[in-house]
Amino acid sequence: MRKNQVAVVGAAETTELGVIPNASQLQLHADAALNAIADAGLKLSDIDGFATAVETPQQVCHYLGIKPTWVDGTSVGGCSFMLHVRHAAAAIEAGLCKTVLITHAESGKSMIGKLPRSTPPNSLNGQFEAPYGVYGPPSMFPIPVLRFIKTYGITHEQLASVAVVQREWAAKNPRAMMKEPITVADVLNSRMIAYPFRLLQCCLVTDGGGALILTSADRARDFPRKPVYIMGTGESVETPMVSQMETFNSSRAFKTAGPLAFKEAGIAHEDVDHLMIYDAFAHLPLFGLGDLGFMPYEETGQFIADGNTRPGGKLPLNTNGGGLSYMHSGMYGMYALQESVRQMRGIAPAQVPNAKISVCHGVGGMFAASGTIVFTNER
Repeated sequence: MRKNQVAVVGAAETTELGVIPNASQLQLHADAALNAIADAGLKLSDIDGFATAVETPQQVCHYLGIKPTWVDGTSVGGCSFMLHVRHAAAAIEAGLCKTVLITHAESGKSMIGKLPRSTPPNSLNGQFEAPYGVYGPPSMFPIPVLRFIKTYGITHEQLASVAVVQREWAAKNPRAMMKEPITVADVLNSRMIAYPFRLLQCCLVTDGGGALILTSADRARDFPRKPVYIMGTGESVETPMVSQMETFNSSRAFKTAGPLAFKEAGIAHEDVDHLMIYDAFAHLPLFGLGDLGFMPYEETGQFIADGNTRPGGKLPLNTNGGGLSYMHSGMYGMYALQESVRQMRGIAPAQVPNAKISVCHGVGGMFAASGTIVFTNER
């Protein structure tokens, strides 16, 4: 994809975030979609491209009453929406559609109309992991995290500092679920979930959703909102078991998607003003900083503990509060994209001054997939 040829012209989350017991998951999709369409100054009839995950495209399109000529139902976990952005940009450039709506919604807390998630017994995970008790994020993530800690000398205090710093950002965000300041001691004294993770190092469980609208950069000039251009994109998938247990020296999906996006955007690490890294658990920002090439793994824990990613730091990270303090309905990638767009528009609650380039990086499927989008507000 050529950089800066496609732009985000509409972006919005659901009217409410948190606990929404009076709306089904499908209704949350519609709420987010209608909010984004209004943000772009469009009508439902203007949409000719559509993408979503978990829910089928035909289900959401039928509910909204739209008939797109291009659809994408890629569903690879929490980073699916980064992949949707990449696919939509390619489709717009190829002339397959002009205006793409991407939606996400989950009733992760209230479980109203939520589609069940299961591990098929004939899947690789069902055959070789689940029978031995490794099932789901709380029991799956600690194994490679402990290896990471041992290999690179990361301390428990450094891991706890991730949650502390992101709570500082959340305190500036009126829509964040958790705003009360916390300390490293608070994190390390919170209830143990699965060693080494304690409660304050695990993501929230909420209801909500979000939507984006993309069109060509030439058309974007006529929209009411300041366009946010897509500079670069990257995606990758691999086997979950390999990505969970490898030695951090092989090519994880993280390491593939990020460099692809940086190369396409033509940027270096020092050009990045703002960074979003999917943070379902406290270790992910450390993994992301290393895998994206910002620094060696052994420096990531101290980098965050020293305050480099907090408000006023040299690399603002997860400025909405992240999945640890802002919200996390189960698939967080859409909310990270929303914050990148807000930062590039200059309207974020915790706005980074003079930010021109934002990198939004996500993972999904227990590290089995990754997507990276580079945004800019300058064409």
